[in-house]
Amino acid sequence: MGEVNFDGLIGPTYNDGLAAGVAPSQRAGSTTNPKAAALAGLAKIRLARSLGLVQAVLPPQPRPNVDWLRRLGFTGDDERVLRSAGEGDGMWLRLCSNPSSMWAANAATVAPSSDTRDGRVHIAVANLQHMLHRAQEPEVTHAVLSAIFRDEARFAVHAPLPAVHQLGDEGAANTLRLQVGGRPAVHVFAWGRGAYVRHAASRFPARQTIEASQAQVRLLQLDPARVLFPQQHPDGLDGGASHTDILAVAHGSLLLIHELALRDVGSVLTELRRRLGSALQVALARNADLPLQDAVATSVFGGQFFTCPDGQLGLLVAAETRENAAARGYLDRLVADGHVAQIREVDLRPALRHGGGPASLRLRVSLDEREAAALGGRVIVDDALEAALVAWVEKHYRDRLTPEDLADPQLLREVRTALDALTQLLELGSVYAFQR
Repeated sequence: MGEVNFDGLIGPTYNDGLAAGVAPSQRAGSTTNPKAAALAGLAKIRLARSLGLVQAVLPPQPRPNVDWLRRLGFTGDDERVLRSAGEGDGMWLRLCSNPSSMWAANAATVAPSSDTRDGRVHIAVANLQHMLHRAQEPEVTHAVLSAIFRDEARFAVHAPLPAVHQLGDEGAANTLRLQVGGRPAVHVFAWGRGAYVRHAASRFPARQTIEASQAQVRLLQLDPARVLFPQQHPDGLDGGASHTDILAVAHGSLLLIHELALRDVGSVLTELRRRLGSALQVALARNADLPLQDAVATSVFGGQFFTCPDGQLGLLVAAETRENAAARGYLDRLVADGHVAQIREVDLRPALRHGGGPASLRLRVSLDEREAAALGGRVIVDDALEAALVAWVEKHYRDRLTPEDLADPQLLREVRTALDALTQLLELGSVYAFQR
């Protein structure tokens, strides 16, 4: 089967969040349209399938997260907890209602069976400990992935690393996998800080630690000789590239990368060429040609690769990418240089008010046919499931959501009803605490 793209479904409480280091998400207080956002995400899945990609889905997480609000000291029944958390500026309620699990690229780090010592697919759930709105995700993510990858003869799903400062882990968004022909794949684990390594970024925090990356390599049973640990460029971090996938993306033997993605990117590319040979293709964007702020704002590196009917590579990008002259110039150069044969666009603006591109919504997992057949649940999208998901959104989602609505206990009841129906549709069992 090859690559399966697990898209995070956009949840019923889609609202503007708070995330330092991601410029589009640093706003709050506006009205959103969860139904339009979720349908835009499903439209992206439909387009990706039409391009030949295998798509699957991951369910959203229960929000508002009243269990976490209670851990933050809000007491009483659900209605009182929501009302109390919504008082004043409502920050805690917004943080516990954030739709952040839609960015599935952060959900986990994955190693295909061809790369691991025991020949199983290994999946390590990210702890996302740096930001409170994301730190709520790992428990449910682990339950969902364990339900899907339940065949222990073929899959190993690892619990998240301890959620401590030294082990900040942001998932696959900070990794790249490159492979040329029959050579062993090389995995790139980028990091921003370490317990004993200072980073030079000063404007925004570095989230991924080298210690977490090293632990993931052990958990995933990767050969240390096939792994690189470059440091993220501090200027890239301060420019809003909180994750490596904002400035770099890899597919097979092709690497698209901005020069401010990694510190000393020239040395990293030299080492990759040494390991992978001259067939490695690199499309390096210079800051003079593609300024960092343009690369971040347009998510030009957040594209999703697909294979054209003639076997050449295509790239699916966010529609607004081409509206920026510098980003458009980089994409045009990819075609002119023969790296990709076709650029397709998808309008994700209703779904990605907070930033990101098509690839940020998905966790990609390489599976052979037997592994794909062993997946639990009904998560691989076909025409019937796609239609059922659209109907589910149309039935359960609001088309207008204000910050004040987050404190409405009726919204909580609507979300739980919707998610209960979804887990039945996806045949995942009781993966949420409120179902048990």
